[in-house]
Amino acid sequence: MKTATASAEHEPLLLRVEEAAKRLSMSRTSIYEQMRATDDKGRPRLRSVKEGRSRLIPIAALREYVTLLEKEAEAEYGQAA
Repeated sequence: MKTATASAEHEPLLLRVEEAAKRLSMSRTSIYEQMRATDDKGRPRLRSVKEGRSRLIPIAALREYVTLLEKEAEAEYGQAA
């Protein structure tokens, strides 16, 4: 199965867990943990979608996750990451 791609940029819009893990410099296990974990509003810390039997992570969800990590670091340390 090919991942969906943006027509103009040829950047994938959806990444497999392994690809997302590589982009975030995290393990597959950590990615799955973040997909199961929820924030204070009960939303997954890392959003994903399911297509057939594949679990895919939208590029936008990666950006949202990094923003969440930056906000948490700022709240914990009182400064931007």
